Amino acid sequence: MKDITLSESCRDFNMSKIQAIEFVNDHLRLIDQTKLPMVEEFVASDDYERIAIAIERLEVRGAPAIGIAAAYGLALALKDIKGNVEEIFEIAYQRLIRTRPTAVNLFWALDRMKGVFKQSVDKSNIYNDLVNEANAIFHEDQIMCERIAKNGLPIFNRKSKVITHCNTGSLVTAGGGTALYIIQKAFENGLVEHVYSDETRPLLQGSRLTAYELDKLNIPFSIITDSSAAFVMNNVGIDLIITGADRIAKNGDTANKIGTYNLAVLAKHHGVPFYIAAPSSTIDTECSTGEDIKIEFRDSSEVSSINGTPVTKSNYPVYAPAFDVTPHELIAGIITEEQLFSNPYYF
Repeated sequence: MKDITLSESCRDFNMSKIQAIEFVNDHLRLIDQTKLPMVEEFVASDDYERIAIAIERLEVRGAPAIGIAAAYGLALALKDIKGNVEEIFEIAYQRLIRTRPTAVNLFWALDRMKGVFKQSVDKSNIYNDLVNEANAIFHEDQIMCERIAKNGLPIFNRKSKVITHCNTGSLVTAGGGTALYIIQKAFENGLVEHVYSDETRPLLQGSRLTAYELDKLNIPFSIITDSSAAFVMNNVGIDLIITGADRIAKNGDTANKIGTYNLAVLAKHHGVPFYIAAPSSTIDTECSTGEDIKIEFRDSSEVSSINGTPVTKSNYPVYAPAFDVTPHELIAGIITEEQLFSNPYYF
């Protein structure tokens, strides 16, 4: 295993020039999102086990990026074939598919890679074939980000104050992002006045990662606690809310980072339109409703401590779902690279 860690100073790091995830010199290169925004550090590895660990540790996160990382990880498992290629592929496939249970892009990308593997008659060149397929997934994701942003722009009809949850920018995709990229494009068109970023407990993706990206993009923003969203809607005046998604059921029920459902309920009460933005690969037509979506539960330490610092006693019981499901009737629109869908949703 070759595992390389690279640190870069803030002044050398530019969001427009450096990919958060990319394949370079037969290594997958990832920015370690667990250390942002304080430290900008990259990990480069050619070992699928290390990539699986990166997905589990949330060093790479966000549904599209998880799928891309897993695709490259599966290819790298066959970089230097030693032994039974069929067996090695299946072991790597099963290891990677166990990393995160909720984000459907993971399963979609790995199954797409498996299709290439099965169709290959001559396995002597299978590594290159798999890398080419992972590259295709990567570049398709870049195109999808552009199309999502274009389809999402019409939800802004005036200069708006926006709430978003978790992180949905270039850190979670191969391109500009999903929900946050729509906000970015709207800002560039003079349609965003201010963004309120939910901190997103327990892992603070909003206060660490979304704030980091908004700062890089020079978009006016404020971090808010998850519990202050209702106050902000009632006292500041929010025009719309937009988040990403990790899995979308056939009827439009949507799984996203824990706290999204709360936000959608509050939006309904305050008459604020609530939108979801995600690539079509996030739509799981095998899931009829949100009840079919498997919810990931995380270790209690993620709630009882922050960055290893205890905030309560470690032996206290913790209930730690990583996602919740927002019913489709609370969603004003679902934006994909195909179009802006509205209720009723039939995918």
